[in-house]
Amino acid sequence: MATPRNHSVLKAFTMLKSFRHPEEWVTSSELSRRAKLPEASGYRLIQTLEEIGAVVRGERGRYRPGLLLMSLSQNVAVDDCLREAAREIMSDMSQRLKVTMHLGRLEGGMVTYIAKFSTPESCLTHTRLGAQLEPYSSGLGKVLLSSLPQSELDNFILEGELVALTPHTITDRAALMTELENVRRNGYALDDRESRMDISCIAVPVQDGEGRTVASMSVTERPENMTPPRQTELREALLEAAAALGRKAFPTGSTLMARRALQSRKKEAKDNVATSPAE
Repeated sequence: MATPRNHSVLKAFTMLKSFRHPEEWVTSSELSRRAKLPEASGYRLIQTLEEIGAVVRGERGRYRPGLLLMSLSQNVAVDDCLREAAREIMSDMSQRLKVTMHLGRLEGGMVTYIAKFSTPESCLTHTRLGAQLEPYSSGLGKVLLSSLPQSELDNFILEGELVALTPHTITDRAALMTELENVRRNGYALDDRESRMDISCIAVPVQDGEGRTVASMSVTERPENMTPPRQTELREALLEAAAALGRKAFPTGSTLMARRALQSRKKEAKDNVATSPAE
């Protein structure tokens, strides 16, 4: 039998997830509307959340996220959590399609590799966990840059020099901005020998339950093998893998219930096999 859900906990987190920006002040009734909860229920929840410091109350009865959330977030090792959630998904795809795969996050204006999976047959890359690279010349980095608020992106484009790593690296600021607009519109990025002459990459965003990009996932292939049909095959598989990682790392209530139901069915099937009489 599956463990019953605690609806109060789910409703409380739904309320907290209804904040769209750490700076905004929102009324209890508006949060209730966003969370699709009755106004009376939302008001009781927000009072409890205020008592424990998860939200703070300002002028005219408006609320914003509280310091408790910041304190709790400092105990979360984001890179480790994403790497563990991605392990099976990326390892399976790497083995199946014989490709090298990376997972990266934007940290301090650089892309940090947080996961890597490869096979003996896949394209050789000299990358390691924790290593960093410039974002403008890689598929991973283009995806992450394209997800930034426009003001942050403008600051990045204007700061520093866009150094050519290969003859194919985009070093013109206007051209890079156009490239990032295409990435945002298409939902994926290409690195066509822009970081190294001997590799081509495709990258896509990994998003949380609210559609925010938290990481990017890529596949690396030899340029001579990156034919249009191969590119389509890899892109579609990559989009599926990134979506699966997003669901696994940031489950909603319905996702959790489906996962638990599946685990329960597997356990029941295993128990039935174990207890069935031998023929």
